[in-house]
Amino acid sequence: MRHRDRIIHSSAFRRLKHKTQVFIEHEGDYFRTRLTHSIEVAQVARTISNALGLNTELTEAVALAHDLGHTPFGHTGEDALSELMAPHGGFDHNAQALRIVTDLERHYADFDGLNLTWETLEGIAKHNGPVTGELPWALAAYQQRHDLETGTFASAEAQVAAVSDDIAYNHHDLHDGLRAKLFSTDDLAELPILRRCFGHVDKSHPGLDRYRRRHEALRRFFGVLVEDVIGAARLNLAMLAPRTPDDIRHAGFQVILFSDALRQDLKVIREFLFDRMYRAPPVVEMRKEVTGVVKDLFPHFLDHPEMLPRRWREDIENADGKTELARIVSDYIAGMTDRFALQCHESCIAGSGR
Repeated sequence: MRHRDRIIHSSAFRRLKHKTQVFIEHEGDYFRTRLTHSIEVAQVARTISNALGLNTELTEAVALAHDLGHTPFGHTGEDALSELMAPHGGFDHNAQALRIVTDLERHYADFDGLNLTWETLEGIAKHNGPVTGELPWALAAYQQRHDLETGTFASAEAQVAAVSDDIAYNHHDLHDGLRAKLFSTDDLAELPILRRCFGHVDKSHPGLDRYRRRHEALRRFFGVLVEDVIGAARLNLAMLAPRTPDDIRHAGFQVILFSDALRQDLKVIREFLFDRMYRAPPVVEMRKEVTGVVKDLFPHFLDHPEMLPRRWREDIENADGKTELARIVSDYIAGMTDRFALQCHESCIAGSGR
């Protein structure tokens, strides 16, 4: 479908190649980036969507677009930018993704953004569930023009994209943590669901070398997650018996999700990753460093908007007050790759002797 293809060919999608998942982009060639993550999410989502008889093209489009709004340096960059933008309406990466595909991608002759379908935009905005309370400003601005029904659940296809995100990052963060030597294969084998996966591999392939054994166990873990979602979703769909897509949106609960037993297993995995990876001293130290980069760049460009590239000049000239200017600066920084943000900091801040 054209909307999926436009996402793939967008500048924002290409920039994901040099944006972080957990490790800074230059830390290693084998660690996942936002681009590899998005591709993996789309592959998982397509598999699940096809098994459930859903619209695979819509599912894939939402999966490919779900991380377009991420800042450089992953959630660390987002936290810093959110703090800086607090007086100006805040910053939210899901709302920023919507802003990108409806406005900031300006390449087509007939429209700004990517001219995506309502269902794709709804999925980008709501794939994690209903958006209640005060809406992020970027979402609220679009909502005034086109109602995305933010108080309801998203389509089944968007829910598939969301759960595929969970599958992909739980799987690949274990891989990346092993590569970074933050934990060992033996550590993984202590986790209940992975203990079962290793046991299955040892029974079916006795005598495997350490590397292949680990790879097969993680591959089985990945398969278990996918199969569990498909099974649990089929039960929910059979119970709900939806006649239209809106029956999913108004079901009052998330229809596409893991079984209760698997959710408990994943809770243990997430606790392990937080303890051994996301809060590991090298990662924490790295986050402190890149937080400073974002917090230096934002006031610098706010004070010197003339230093933004020509592409942003017209927006700057039309900005009405400090909040609009801050949002333009936020858009610019959020679009940076890890590498460019570090280079920009070196030339604009460190090079100036600040």
